[in-house]
Amino acid sequence: MKTAALILSLLASPVMADGVQSTGDLGLVIERASGSLVVVDRSDRAAIGRIEGLGDLSHASMTYSPDERFAYIFARDGGLSKVDILTQEVVARTVQAGNSIGGAISDDGRLIAVSNYEPGGVKVFDADTLDLVADIPAAGKTIGLVDVPGRRFAWAVWDSGEVFLGDFSGAEPDIKMIGNAGKNPYDAVLTDDAHTYLVGLFGEKGVTAFDLWADAPEPKRFLQDYGKTSEDLPVYKMPHLQGWAFSSGQFVLPAVGQHEVLWVDRNSLEENARTAVHGQPVFIIAQPASPYVWVNFATPLNDTVQVIDSRSHEVVATLTPGKAVLHMEFAPRGAEVWISSRDDNRVLIYDTKTREKLAEIEAAAPSGIFFTARAHQPGL
Repeated sequence: MKTAALILSLLASPVMADGVQSTGDLGLVIERASGSLVVVDRSDRAAIGRIEGLGDLSHASMTYSPDERFAYIFARDGGLSKVDILTQEVVARTVQAGNSIGGAISDDGRLIAVSNYEPGGVKVFDADTLDLVADIPAAGKTIGLVDVPGRRFAWAVWDSGEVFLGDFSGAEPDIKMIGNAGKNPYDAVLTDDAHTYLVGLFGEKGVTAFDLWADAPEPKRFLQDYGKTSEDLPVYKMPHLQGWAFSSGQFVLPAVGQHEVLWVDRNSLEENARTAVHGQPVFIIAQPASPYVWVNFATPLNDTVQVIDSRSHEVVATLTPGKAVLHMEFAPRGAEVWISSRDDNRVLIYDTKTREKLAEIEAAAPSGIFFTARAHQPGL
């Protein structure tokens, strides 16, 4: 839905007065219903363009090239698209599978890997041309694909529980199964220091950690007892582990089937606290340069965002930004948080100190928000 206000905002020129456009304060917002992206200027808190023709973005993610100019969009329909955020156009596109769930870019920016549900497995492409480099089959749906330093990728397989580490630094890919995480891994995340690969399990209780700094990583299970003494609540939307927070020496994790956030010591992997929250957590994201984490929730309680202090493990603020809050993205230094409200067709911008709304941008059923600062973070 393009309102007059949105159309006027999109007419704003993306080029600066001197003819040069920087990329450091730009970002993209996924419009899930229309298969399009809104280009946003973070400094101006404004939409400056739209990119269309990206297929089924009902469940989509993206990653950026090291120079922040190009974004690679991973669509639900198996489409892999490369877009130029300066010219605001699709420069390459391939439908590489029947159903894909995410992807990653290698640390040198030369390879794009995509994890697929149908037919399963991982495909790797040249980042410049999107030509196929490798096709790695799997015994089921692949999930939790992340980049690992050294031109490597890690991923897990829902059906088998296997976890793989693929090294693409040589003439031929070197693919190794490094262990079994457990029953039905539903997502995975790489810690901010690229040390630990955490795999969440849906088919059984617990999380599995792999030490990727070790010469031979091995699975280490933890949180196997949470929720065993209480009945699981319905899970209307799976948590997203790439939104798991790392704060104050702790992993901050969603309790699947419970309205709780779990706090785990980063070194010992021992649970040290639980926080009762508004609903089933979906994203738990650390506010940069602060002790706070922000949490949003699954339907039908998805109009709310809560802020938790990682020192006290207490909820310190509850906000209701809008209907169907799907995603949050922080300014790189944490001064602002941008929140997508799908059913209000808006992105809301909040000051993280005062927690007051600063501005809003119209967008058609927005979901993921991705700033170009992600180009310089491993695991994203």
